[in-house]
Amino acid sequence: MKNIRMVVSYVGTHYHGFQTQPIGNTVQDVLVQAIHVLTGEKVHIVASGRTDAGVHARGQVFNFVTASPIPIGRWALALNSRLPDDIAILKADEVPLDFHSSYSAKRKTYRYSIDTNKFADVFERDYRFHYPMPLRLSEMREALSKVVGKHDFTSFASQRSTKRSHVRTILEARIEQGEGKLDLFVTGDGFLYNMVRIIVGTLLWVGEGKLSVSDFERILEAKDRTAAGPTAMAHGLMLWEVSYDD
Repeated sequence: MKNIRMVVSYVGTHYHGFQTQPIGNTVQDVLVQAIHVLTGEKVHIVASGRTDAGVHARGQVFNFVTASPIPIGRWALALNSRLPDDIAILKADEVPLDFHSSYSAKRKTYRYSIDTNKFADVFERDYRFHYPMPLRLSEMREALSKVVGKHDFTSFASQRSTKRSHVRTILEARIEQGEGKLDLFVTGDGFLYNMVRIIVGTLLWVGEGKLSVSDFERILEAKDRTAAGPTAMAHGLMLWEVSYDD
């Protein structure tokens, strides 16, 4: 038996998230079916984390155990020929049998993309949240810096979160600016349900002047979801990268 790790990119627009669920049509369902067609095996996929409906991934990681004799160098090509155009395996390698894509992960990075132009860029409409408002970028950057470090992120977690602890450590958070476009990158040791999207929704209020930087800091300290801003739209979010010790 071999434990195979893969990095996969996907456009989440037409899927009900990554993780298998009763409603069906998930990225995991498509991957499991493609592996079944290729090997005849019904494998169990372990992912680095779930992404919600409409959320994309540049570098989602998953692993599965297989008895297939397919050489490791052939897996990506063989699977991609059996996957739809909006899902692509980027690479595959063999890892120890005790490797777990979620538990073994050390850092995850998410990117949230915003289009601030008056009219939406039709070529990025599915990947950027169109928000045509003048924004105070310096205040947004200062507020975002407040999430760096170890905090209880209850204020920025969905009330449907089932995690026992909402304490997470954010290692880096930054905003990159382009012409009419903003990209927010957040790297941490773990994330809560809707955490990045709620942070972004609250930051946009800071950018509009509805909240001050000190208000944002008080919201973080409040440990109360009702104190924070709205949950930003799913299609602007992308799982950018997952990092491991190797």
